[in-house]
Amino acid sequence: MTPAESRALPAPHPEAATGPDEMVSYRTPGGLFAASAPAEAPAEPETPTDPDAPSEPATPSEPAAPTAPHPPAEDVAVADGAEVVPTRARWRRWTRRRQHLAVGGLFLLAALWVTSRIWLDPSGRVASLYTGDPAQVQFFLAHSVRVVLHGEYPFYTEQFNYPDGVNLMANTAVLALGIPMVPVTLLFGPAVSFVVLVTLGLAGTAMAWYLMLSRHLVRTPLAAAVGGWFCGFSPAMLSHASWHPNIISQFLLPFIVWRVLVLTRSRRPVRDGALLALLVTAQAFINEEILLFTALACGVFLLAVLAQEPARWSAAWRPLGIGVVTCTLLAGALLAYPLYVQFAGPMAYHGLSDAVKDYGNDIAAFFAPGSPTLGGNQRANINLAPNYSEENAFFGWSLSMLAIGIVVWLRRELIVRALAVTGLFFAVLSLGERVSWWDRELVSGPWQLLVHLPLLDAVVPTRFGLITSVVIGLLLALAVERAWALRPADRRTVRTLTAAGLAFALLPIAPMPLRMVSRPPVPDFITADRWRAYVGPDQTLVPIPVPSMGNTHGMRWAATTNLDFKIPGGYFLAPRNGNTGDAGRFGGRPSGVGQMLEEVATTGRMPKLDDRQRRRFADELRHWRAAILVLPLRQQNAEPLRRTVEDLVGPGRQELDVWVWDVRALTDRSV
Repeated sequence: MTPAESRALPAPHPEAATGPDEMVSYRTPGGLFAASAPAEAPAEPETPTDPDAPSEPATPSEPAAPTAPHPPAEDVAVADGAEVVPTRARWRRWTRRRQHLAVGGLFLLAALWVTSRIWLDPSGRVASLYTGDPAQVQFFLAHSVRVVLHGEYPFYTEQFNYPDGVNLMANTAVLALGIPMVPVTLLFGPAVSFVVLVTLGLAGTAMAWYLMLSRHLVRTPLAAAVGGWFCGFSPAMLSHASWHPNIISQFLLPFIVWRVLVLTRSRRPVRDGALLALLVTAQAFINEEILLFTALACGVFLLAVLAQEPARWSAAWRPLGIGVVTCTLLAGALLAYPLYVQFAGPMAYHGLSDAVKDYGNDIAAFFAPGSPTLGGNQRANINLAPNYSEENAFFGWSLSMLAIGIVVWLRRELIVRALAVTGLFFAVLSLGERVSWWDRELVSGPWQLLVHLPLLDAVVPTRFGLITSVVIGLLLALAVERAWALRPADRRTVRTLTAAGLAFALLPIAPMPLRMVSRPPVPDFITADRWRAYVGPDQTLVPIPVPSMGNTHGMRWAATTNLDFKIPGGYFLAPRNGNTGDAGRFGGRPSGVGQMLEEVATTGRMPKLDDRQRRRFADELRHWRAAILVLPLRQQNAEPLRRTVEDLVGPGRQELDVWVWDVRALTDRSV
């Protein structure tokens, strides 16, 4: 660090004092970077002092000791009858707390703004274009209710895709989110729980990064707020918000990153490794892919630091090694059985389909604004991302140029160089197996060399852009901090220019309310429990069309009843042929009749049926142990579907707002 940089270094906030095992510098995160951080002058005393009293300077050779906590105002001795005046320390603590509350309130208001359209009618509105993911998450939320209330097995279920079932550990069952949300799901339904999770996921992630940054990286509240804002409301987060609350619920990640850095200088690595293991275990039940991304990002970042200054390794390797081993052993013990079910249990799969593994970003996507932002345009973003739920780059020209400018400006700082390497590395990986520019293939990407490695074969490469988003958020925080710490003749001008630069970069990608469309309501036949007169505990209710990736309304029906009845099919990941160990695919075993009914629902064209197809349909109904077939009157192409089903199993009857076919006599195996 140069003398000029040392002079620009702000003093740490008094609340940032840490123990000897967590040496923290406001120039860099705690841990690895504290080894070469310059000694800072001790902070001003918090209690009021006599201005004429001399202050005793700290010994230069000694590290600054943590600030001792001050007694509350009530404990300060005062003369009889004198008015008790709160101490300056208490006033500062209260002010800091109010700052946190104000920033948290801002983030919550922003999250409510983003989700405002779905809050108007959580059950009747859904994100446009892809309606399957919200229905799947709502199904998993209802499963959490059964886990808590009925003690149901948490890692596998037969309530959909009956009788094969679904391996929930191999899917995003969000148990760590669904179980705390059980009271909300019971009182208001899984649709409300879904929008609550989306709202809290955005606001909570932004707040978590703000708290971590304000305590361990920057001193200026604005710098921490800017960094937290972008980490929580980046275009990538907004893209996933409509469909993937498990991906945007990243509020544990800042603390995982912090604990990893603490390990590099920890004097109690076993304790710190155990704390990290608890965070890792909790994150594994939110989203394992994001946990893997965090581990990879921490590894690349630390390697980038050590490559620049190898001397740091001599002080870091022992506590880091002990802590990582402790974390691995404890987290491995806690997750051993769930991971066994995931990789070797029933309906486990190995790797994703080739279509998903090929999802990558276009280079032009990094310079275009995201679709759910102020400057976004869905039509302009066609072919720049795999689909609108995977816009994992889309920073816009202004922010991309600003990020490059920050790296050039602060290039002398070790942390900035390491962040730049990390962000660029994962941006390149996010391009996928084929690097393209405006949908024109240029060369093969480096991801082609990694896609078949264990664990990485189940990663969607475009999502590596989420790591780059976090890196840009940290760079923004550092840039604001350094700009605020400058001491030019006209400080107001510098701060005005900084605010203008942030507005110029962030305004085009400011979050807008998520686009929503109406969806069919759950039939009264389901909500009024009329189905209970037909369906037994070992039988299924078969929605028409049969639930699949493109038809998930039947999953919502089951979710509203907290999965009190089983359904065949559904939207999930499972082995391609139903055999454990096969490559994954979306949906269960192919159903000829299910595909035929889906085609009728899509096109309205009735097929010509013969006796062979009728026998095949009867066999599938027996395999599903179907009790009734249910077709809503409001279903698209309901009349062609009704006549097709009648041609297969005979006439049905209308009950409330659905057509019902009682097929128990056909599927009863005792007959």
